[in-house]
Formats: sequence, structure tokens, C-alpha cells
Amino acid sequence: MTSTITIRVDGKLKEEASALFNDLGLDMTTACTLFLKKAVATEGIPFSVSRTPNKETRRAIADAIDERNLEGPYKTMEDLKAALDA
Repeated sequence: MTSTITIRVDGKLKEEASALFNDLGLDMTTACTLFLKKAVATEGIPFSVSRTPNKETRRAIADAIDERNLEGPYKTMEDLKAALDA
């Protein structure tokens, strides 16, 4: 039994992917089926998905690890809670 999946993608992306798959001897349906089968077999996305922190975030992480620059705009926990409730 087969089912239909409808997805929306950028037109240029579709063209580029179709050309690539064609060069590999695949059509879009076969390529998507390969992706889905691999995802099921590996029980996850079959490639690495990561989010690289930007420069500011990396600096904040380093500061937190080194316990630097931890002061903020609030002097006390009560000040912070009051601002969150506002």
C-alpha cells in the first residue's frame, strides 16, 4: 500500500534536488523514500543536525563556564521576579 505526501519547498531547491537525483538515477519519489527508510532504520534524522552558536552566544557560554560577567540588570532575585511579572 502506498500513501501520498505533499510538501512545499522553494522552487529553486526543487529544481536543484531534481537535477542531482536525476544524475544519480533517481526521481524525487525514490530519493524521498530513501530518506524516510533511512530515518526509520536509524530512528532519527539520518544526518547530523546542529545549530552552531553565534559569536555572542559562544562568548556568553564561555563567560558562564568561567563564572565571568554574570551580573545582570537586576540586583536581586525579587527585582527579576517583579520584572517577569510586569
